[in-house]
Amino acid sequence: MRIIRNASDFQKHMGSFSSAGKRVGFVPTMGYLHEGHLSLIRQSVAENDVTAASIFVNPAQFAAHEDLSTYPRNEQRDLELLESAGCDIVFIPVPEDIYPPGFQTYVTVTEITSILEGEFRPEHFRGVTTVVTILLNLSRCNNTYFGRKDAQQAAVISRMVKDLAIPAAVHVCPIVRETDGLAMSSRNVYLNTEEREEALTLFKSLRIAEDLVLQGERDTKVIRSAMTDLYAGLREYELQYIAFTDAESFKLIDIVKSGQPFYILIACRIGKTRLIDNFLLTV
Repeated sequence: MRIIRNASDFQKHMGSFSSAGKRVGFVPTMGYLHEGHLSLIRQSVAENDVTAASIFVNPAQFAAHEDLSTYPRNEQRDLELLESAGCDIVFIPVPEDIYPPGFQTYVTVTEITSILEGEFRPEHFRGVTTVVTILLNLSRCNNTYFGRKDAQQAAVISRMVKDLAIPAAVHVCPIVRETDGLAMSSRNVYLNTEEREEALTLFKSLRIAEDLVLQGERDTKVIRSAMTDLYAGLREYELQYIAFTDAESFKLIDIVKSGQPFYILIACRIGKTRLIDNFLLTV
């Protein structure tokens, strides 16, 4: 596995694969990898001739009060995991290489970034779409892979790639969960024992919603109310949203329609840790 830390070197190296007619898969990450990330790497390995990943904690997607400085990092562990999963190339830039002096160009997707995560994390998606555009340009990939846990992010990136005619196919891969249902996340490391137990409420409330839908409930207000009740017994929490969106357009919906795939999405702060989760359903 080759490690590259310079942007121009990475672009040249990846360009050589394109020139040779190799199919390239790319998985952008912020590091502190878990099985969810590795599942993306393995899917890329199965579908491409060459798989590259990046490790970059992107400062442009963090607000001043968020956890940029404390975001978990363990480069050596990440490299060992990537190599074991079959990754060929790892790009590990410093912020100055991605955003050099004088940088002033940002990529903004409108509409679908104004709700949910966009409401609670203003400017977050601008940072995401900008860095992903840069990384896709550098990687020259045919395919890029994202996890469904960040469903809105995946929708935003898919929209951006389509609108800007970026020649890469976006693959959104299933959520990987712990054995008890908690969605894997690098931020789970912040949770203490009690918070870890309470974090399961996200998954449990999604299961309640799924059961109601399967029993015939179609009114999202009724479903949301049943989900919200489950949080009442938690010690320290902030339920930021429970939302329902069309899976393709990511527009909010009030009524579940038969044959229309939709997301049920949650964002909740447990203690000081902000967690998100979702189910993708069709009835």
